[in-house]
Amino acid sequence: MQSDTPRVAIIGAGPGGLAAAVLLAARGCDVTVFEAREVVGGRSGRVLARSDAGVEYGFDMGPTFFLMPYVLDEIFAAAGKKTADYLDLRRLDPMYRLIIGRPGRDPLVLDTTQRVGEMARRIAEHAPADGPAFERFMRDNRRKLGLMESILRRPIRGPLDLVDGDTLKVLPMLKPHKSVHGLLAEYFTDEHVKLAVCFQSKYLGMSPFDCPSLFTILPFIEYEFGVWHPIGGCHAIMQGLARCARELGASIETRAPVEQISFEGRRATGVSVNGSWRRFDAVVANADASWAIKNLIPARLRGGPGHRQYADAALDAKRYSCSTYMLYLGVEGAVDLPHHTIYTSRTYTDNLADIASRGRLSEDPSVYVCNPSRLDPTLAPPGHSSLYVLVPTPNCRPGTDARTIDWAVEGAVVRDRAYAQLERVFGLADIRDRVRAERAITPDDWRGMNINHGATFNLAHNLGQMLHKRPQNRLRGFQGLYLVGGGTHPGSGLPTIFLSSQITVGLLMDDLGARAERPAGSSRTLAPSV
Repeated sequence: MQSDTPRVAIIGAGPGGLAAAVLLAARGCDVTVFEAREVVGGRSGRVLARSDAGVEYGFDMGPTFFLMPYVLDEIFAAAGKKTADYLDLRRLDPMYRLIIGRPGRDPLVLDTTQRVGEMARRIAEHAPADGPAFERFMRDNRRKLGLMESILRRPIRGPLDLVDGDTLKVLPMLKPHKSVHGLLAEYFTDEHVKLAVCFQSKYLGMSPFDCPSLFTILPFIEYEFGVWHPIGGCHAIMQGLARCARELGASIETRAPVEQISFEGRRATGVSVNGSWRRFDAVVANADASWAIKNLIPARLRGGPGHRQYADAALDAKRYSCSTYMLYLGVEGAVDLPHHTIYTSRTYTDNLADIASRGRLSEDPSVYVCNPSRLDPTLAPPGHSSLYVLVPTPNCRPGTDARTIDWAVEGAVVRDRAYAQLERVFGLADIRDRVRAERAITPDDWRGMNINHGATFNLAHNLGQMLHKRPQNRLRGFQGLYLVGGGTHPGSGLPTIFLSSQITVGLLMDDLGARAERPAGSSRTLAPSV
């Protein structure tokens, strides 16, 4: 390298970029994070809305709950810190309320709890045979995650990286020919109970009928490790990581969009920021992976022999997650809902097909509502509530009817349907009268934030786009260029994004001639040296 202290540029101050900044700064690197917006967080940013009377409400832009807090503990421990030094995490019970729509019948309502025996009892009240099956599901997935964890914690560059003792042991449990929903048929008899234990595939922006069966670990993770709320919202995690990174000497520059990555041959040598070239020894891209490859790597380095997977057409042809329509509502008074409430459409399979393939809007959309103000006084002033409403929608690619949704027109349709669901399904009959501030984000807005196709959850997690078939943490075909975030291995979701930061930093430090170390105070390891 060019100096004794390696200089590393990180493009984007999202969760993966900030975690990587902490890990790299703790290892002695000179780190500069470039963030295009004026605040850190990326899709885990902060949204503000102000009423006509000047009352201000705060919201998480994207993720609203946190899982697997031990992964975040590892990030801070690598810097000699504790999560509690930066965050106040609160475990939720109930974890969330499920409202499972049923055609011609009242919905099935389940308040979920991490107490597995009690959760089995609640399921059995509806479907007696499925209560004991839930406990068996938990036992099987506990073993499955234990065997899979090494895969989630190391770089996967090709099939040979999958050949080790744990991987061979877990293979019989993966059942790649089955979807999440299909595998659940081995446990549960009631279709609505199955939906209650597979809706989590939406965290990946996918249908449980398409999502590979290995992702039954998602509901298991919730029940095993709990659902947590950081006081201040998930954006508080981003603020805590940014503060830790700065304390370690990292620089975070906001309003600093990166326009291009510079190369000598195929080695990344720096970035152009606000029209000025800055030289670095390595570059870590935390921007949306497909967008970053298309827009930050010069076209002359993409699309030729051996690199055709990076051509615009090849990237755009990949499968992408759904998008989301968001409503952020500042409400006068308290809202009588649990912290998290999830409604699945009465016509769930049609709703999923509308989103994933048809590219059209459902009349009875599924809706997720977060009501953090019951627990967290920091997001709305006394006597008010901040209500977060998410409607899964098609992304910005045309569906099978070859029509692209005009969100400037049809955003109003989704808005009205979301309000109707709040009134009819969630029991908030007077909600429109109590809203004092409102902001919305459409799939077009997500696309305008440099997210390819406005696909909020990145590339889909189908079998052809996982592990070594996903854009890799050390971008294949280049030197000194790395990816971190939901668009690379191991995938989307805050905990897995933090795991991606460990993998990427391990690779980068190996390339710099250093070794990845065990984080202090943790029995778990960072990505092993390769």
